[in-house]
Amino acid sequence: MTYRKILAALDQSPQGEAVFQQAIAQAKAHQAQLHFFHAILFDGRNMDSYSGIYGVMSVSSSIEEHLESQLQETENWLQDYAQRAQEEGLSVEYSCKIGEPSSWIREMAKTWEADLIILGRRGRRGLAEVFLGSVSNHVLHYAPCSVLVVQGKEVESYENG
Repeated sequence: MTYRKILAALDQSPQGEAVFQQAIAQAKAHQAQLHFFHAILFDGRNMDSYSGIYGVMSVSSSIEEHLESQLQETENWLQDYAQRAQEEGLSVEYSCKIGEPSSWIREMAKTWEADLIILGRRGRRGLAEVFLGSVSNHVLHYAPCSVLVVQGKEVESYENG
């Protein structure tokens, strides 16, 4: 199978670099376009703890400022990855969204018409996976295209230990 459009879901964990390297390798092998993507997790559950101290209006504006700052930092970080990919002769775009990562990854793959999603797996098991969720598991089961999951360090140390 040949992939024309590869969506690489990156995060700022040490595994993000492994996902990036895999995306570069696959894009070169298939002469594919790359799209680097990151979702900033924000669900608003912690807003109540701030509203009693600062009032709703100031909380709203401080959260907005914080999110804008995070968006700018993330775009700069993704731009660095894009430059590295372009230096390898690849066609690349990047974007970030605020919200639940697995939903955004699926939505981006659908709207961008990706043939392949590459993302990492941290290797959470048992209760950690139940409570913290598994982005890779959700994407793997509901993605509109093929998915390549890059195993994380925790998985390697768990299996070797």
